[in-house]
Amino acid sequence: MTRSFYVTTPIYYVNSSPHVGTAYTTVVADALTRAHALRGARTHFLTGTDEHGLKLEREAQRKAMTPQAFVDEMSVRFRDLWPKLLCRPDDFIRTTERRHEEGVQRWWQRCVDNGDIYLGSYEGLYCVACEDHKTEKELVEGNLCPIHRRPVERVAEQSYFFRLSAYADRLLKLYRERPEFVRPEGRLNEVISFVEGGLKDLSISRTSFTWGIPVPGDPKHVMYVWFDALFNYLTAVEGDPQRKDLWPPDVQLVGKDILRFHAVYWPAFLMSAGLDDAQLPRTIWSHGWLLTGGEKLSKTREGATQGRGTTDPVRVADAVGADVLRYFLLREVSFGQDGEWSVPALVGRARSELAETVGNLLNRALPFTKHFEGRVPHVAAEALTDADRALETLAATKAREAADAWRDVAPHRALEATIELARAGNRYFDEQAPWKLAKAHDTARLAAVIYHVLELVRIVSLMLWPATPSKSDAMRAQLGLDPVSPLVDVDQWPVTWGGLAAHAPVGTPSPVFPKYDAALEAQIFKELDVTTETKPAEKPAAPAKAEKPAAKAPEATEPPGPITYDELMAKVDLRLGRVLTAERIPRKDKLLKLSIDLGEPAGPRTIIAGIALAYAPEALVNKQVVVVANLPPRDFGGGLVSHGMLLAAGPSDGLSLATFEKDHAPGTRVK
Repeated sequence: MTRSFYVTTPIYYVNSSPHVGTAYTTVVADALTRAHALRGARTHFLTGTDEHGLKLEREAQRKAMTPQAFVDEMSVRFRDLWPKLLCRPDDFIRTTERRHEEGVQRWWQRCVDNGDIYLGSYEGLYCVACEDHKTEKELVEGNLCPIHRRPVERVAEQSYFFRLSAYADRLLKLYRERPEFVRPEGRLNEVISFVEGGLKDLSISRTSFTWGIPVPGDPKHVMYVWFDALFNYLTAVEGDPQRKDLWPPDVQLVGKDILRFHAVYWPAFLMSAGLDDAQLPRTIWSHGWLLTGGEKLSKTREGATQGRGTTDPVRVADAVGADVLRYFLLREVSFGQDGEWSVPALVGRARSELAETVGNLLNRALPFTKHFEGRVPHVAAEALTDADRALETLAATKAREAADAWRDVAPHRALEATIELARAGNRYFDEQAPWKLAKAHDTARLAAVIYHVLELVRIVSLMLWPATPSKSDAMRAQLGLDPVSPLVDVDQWPVTWGGLAAHAPVGTPSPVFPKYDAALEAQIFKELDVTTETKPAEKPAAPAKAEKPAAKAPEATEPPGPITYDELMAKVDLRLGRVLTAERIPRKDKLLKLSIDLGEPAGPRTIIAGIALAYAPEALVNKQVVVVANLPPRDFGGGLVSHGMLLAAGPSDGLSLATFEKDHAPGTRVK
């Protein structure tokens, strides 16, 4: 049976032009669609624009335009952006389209027929920027909206209300029985807490402005923009015989600031309209914000921000390439957490992972095909070694890990597994030293090594394709392969070895990713308004020639002498802890902030650990770790203080945490 995958982004409010934060959600949706398509799923990717509300009416008036003319002009900016970022939505819906307006009016009437909409009067606080009602306790100093930092307005008018309070018990039952309805888990807990705190009936119409969908039977009222907007996910597919069976959506991607609308109001509206729990969306996936200088990146803060560069996705894509921008957005941030937007960090990722790891592997191996008449070499079975077989096994393992991560909406983990495999390919290349094999005319062994590296590049190109589609196809062209073309019911994910056909001609070698040297970095930084102290990487100056040979580095010192058991136990307090939470730290690529339970009356400890290159934050939650518990606090600056240290071994990008086979109570002494 054909498996389907229906993913949605929020429809974007057209009060201003799109920015990198807007692009983030859409790129994730596109990458998820591509990953599922590679597995043979029938996919559908919906995005669009939200075009009603008081904010848009006022913006149109400010520009001396009609609201319709204004939203027509703004919507096209979003529609035109997505191809520039290699995003391929299957549908782009506008809330001013007839199919949507008529559909929303039908769903409104179903809620009326169920007795859940009634006429009353509303008086309260309203944030026009959020298009949302506020309470006094939600506001920050100065009666400001906590998100937009703008004054709220007091409104009083006749309004239709939705009986949201009637759905508290059913919503809580939904969250208990289907915890996957809201992801990640921390956001689910927030939603449950909000509903358990008590739900009030919701004002869902306005009479103080006219730019909205008229209420059926009472056209002096227009629908509350969030009732209108949320139904786009349904109106986009219900009227199309080829698409209506896609409902319900598998994944609905939303920013954490609009989670309440999607995880509370939206299912309550659908329940009122007659849908049962099985017909509700499967997962509302709430992601964090992109930050600049610790603040949410938004349309009101465009341009250069504290030297981190422009937030215009078109300018960034023009400067570094759409694939590179996509890769950074998917790789840099643990999906669900906040992450820092920084052009220097983007360039650093592109250099170290795309150019020096993936591109380097292809660039090093492809020239050796000259020894095989420019073709993929044939591998003789007797030439295979344990190292070859180990690489084949690792490729299968990492491909499965990446596939699972894409399925779990963890693109950062999927790309971590992909880069780990590419790094392993480079290590294999160094260890097997094909240049020595060529010089020794060991053709059989050379063939095995080059085949294994080229096949690994083929696998990596497919694993990267959801993130970097055009660069993946460019790599494949050099391998003599066609561009990736997903087919329904055909699983093309590279879990098996041997996809490259021996004797097939390869393409012309050419760098897929540029060399991010000092000159190129300076050019990118200039184009993207990077004005911080961050400077392009410079090559170290060549050492001056010495008349005498330089002295050898000192030999490694001898290990410290023996100590007694009593001395060890007296001076080093090692305890088992359990990780409660883990999160990335903006602008600290190697550090994670952990909350660890050591069974202490004072509660969990905060520990700052340099393990971010080896572990994704969500992979650490509930993990048992060994903590050095009697170190003095270490101040990392910026309010980050660590109260302990984890035991681990290995290089930064391959660390392994010390742990134990069996679980023990937090605080158990290690001895």
